[in-house]
Amino acid sequence: IFFLGHKGRGKQFSNPEEIDRQMRAQREMEANGGAEKESSSEDSEEESSSDEETKKKSGVEGLIEIENPNRVAQKAKKVTEIDVSAPRELSRREREEIEKQKAKERYMKLHLEGKTEQARADLARLAIIRKQREEAAKKREELRKEKEAEEAKAKR
Repeated sequence: IFFLGHKGRGKQFSNPEEIDRQMRAQREMEANGGAEKESSSEDSEEESSSDEETKKKSGVEGLIEIENPNRVAQKAKKVTEIDVSAPRELSRREREEIEKQKAKERYMKLHLEGKTEQARADLARLAIIRKQREEAAKKREELRKEKEAEEAKAKR
């Protein structure tokens, strides 16, 4: 048996004696390994509990002990412990949304009463438009009366 190296390198051949020695060592390991596994099965139960604790930590957590006062550990609650009648705290976004809606409702109420700047400007604009429409209506009425008077004179 020979091992191929990378391109340009020489080939390395292993001795048949070395191969026999490796094969014997492997057989001994398999034979002894089976006996060791049976005797160590009792010890592995005790070790498995400590292994589970170390396996839970992933990444750097297992290497560094952190004492972060801001970190809140998530605790699982049982269904029987949950209090449905207790008021639920709103998130910041939900609170802001409710405040926004209430402010809009207050503004619309004041707007309808005519107490806001925009409402005053709108009412002034409406008053000017009404005045202009009344004047235009009077002019049309006068023109219509003049036409009727001229038509009446023309018929006589």
